[in-house]
Amino acid sequence: MIQLPLSKLSNVGTTIFSQMTQLANENEAINLSQGFPDFMPDAELLDHVDHFIKKGFNQYAPLGGMMSLKEEIARKIENSHQVIYHPDSEITVTAGGTQAIFTAIATFVKKDDEVIIFEPAYDCYEPTVELFGGIVKRFEMKAPDYEIDWTMVKGLVSDKTKMIILNNPNNPSGKILKENDLQELVSIVKDTPILILSDEVYENIVFDGKQHLSICHYPELKERSLLVASFGKLFHVTGWKTGYCAAPKNLTDEFRKVHQFNVFCVNTPIQLALAEYMKNDDHYNNLNIFFQEKRDFLRQGLAGTSFGLLDCEGTYFQALTYDKISEKNDFDFASELTINHKVASVPFSSFYKNKRNDHVIRLCFAKKQETLERAIENLSRL
Repeated sequence: MIQLPLSKLSNVGTTIFSQMTQLANENEAINLSQGFPDFMPDAELLDHVDHFIKKGFNQYAPLGGMMSLKEEIARKIENSHQVIYHPDSEITVTAGGTQAIFTAIATFVKKDDEVIIFEPAYDCYEPTVELFGGIVKRFEMKAPDYEIDWTMVKGLVSDKTKMIILNNPNNPSGKILKENDLQELVSIVKDTPILILSDEVYENIVFDGKQHLSICHYPELKERSLLVASFGKLFHVTGWKTGYCAAPKNLTDEFRKVHQFNVFCVNTPIQLALAEYMKNDDHYNNLNIFFQEKRDFLRQGLAGTSFGLLDCEGTYFQALTYDKISEKNDFDFASELTINHKVASVPFSSFYKNKRNDHVIRLCFAKKQETLERAIENLSRL
């Protein structure tokens, strides 16, 4: 038999999120592993979708997205960050945040280009870079603080550095970048052609009165940055796979050249529904309050257990240490937790290339109250 060639990602397996969700389903466990809500989105948003479908808006959208949605995105960014993006030439609606990230990397990263990422890192960054021949340079953020040593980051920069990928707020650690972080980044990229891909899908989920500092707020960074966001995280509709990329026109022009041959355009009635729903700013401005109540409920429920609660400044993920409970590596502990205690989590080692094990797991608290109550009850027995 002829030996057929392997794919370019032959060494990549099923994501940890799919693995843990499958394990949760097999063991009838409470699934706090994969990052999706188990509650319904706002009925008003669903009504808008129904309206536009029945009105006949069921064919292709324009390449860059429906103008009404792009205008609302531009208004949101201006209100949030006092920064202007032109809705027609600088905003592209994408099939979720991951597609925007994939397209940005596909557009600009060529063979042997170097890309700096910060671990723990969302799992799509590295495979996508490698798919297009790039070389990943990693900076490891470490428990419990997950701080960035910018002197070490500067040491990763070379004349081959094409891109730096940020995730702010960070999934899975819940860490947010501070003013000094962004100023250090400004210093590093000054007088270089380095691009920045800023994954900000959790931008509206920041807690305790802290501020999300977007890449676009800094002129020296905005001019070289592709900002990615997600409506799935914003409006509890991860299955709609709708997001956007905001970038200066020169970068957007190139981004769309690849976007058009990837998905070309995104679901028309959902774009129109999102645009209508976004006219009320309260639908997203209060998201931090909504999720902080869930975060605090989970933290209070686990405060008396043997788990250690790491800081959660943003996202809807809570990191826990378990070194007082078990010496097992985090994958084995997370598996045991799912099978024997009926709560599924994600091991932090899956976010590191070298499978770094700090005895930390991640729980998703974007869940109904009763779901969190059941999980707390189970975890309190350890």
